[in-house]
Amino acid sequence: MPRAATTTDVFNAIAEPRRRQIIEVLARRGAVAVSALVVTLGMPQPTVSKHLGVLRKVGLVSVTKQGQQRLYELEAKELKRVHDWTERFEQHWSHQLDRIKQRAERRARDQRRSSN
Repeated sequence: MPRAATTTDVFNAIAEPRRRQIIEVLARRGAVAVSALVVTLGMPQPTVSKHLGVLRKVGLVSVTKQGQQRLYELEAKELKRVHDWTERFEQHWSHQLDRIKQRAERRARDQRRSSN
């Protein structure tokens, strides 16, 4: 089965690690020019622009023109679909974390008992 195009939805768009990096930078810094993203991420300008195009097509970023520059800004509300979908699985990783914590506490108690 062929893989879906990266521009079909948010899930496919964020599957690429460099696009997730761009999202993280935009989330921290707000509206950012392409040139600043190039410097921050250490990627060539055409690569950054290509990834921004994908993110824009699925609605994850918006662009405004300010003089000669284009400023890209995260549209975080579009990530809600991802959050809502992953939230369904929270009970699974919460359960695992609880078990790890219980084991660690049990080992700590056992070590204290054996040292006394």
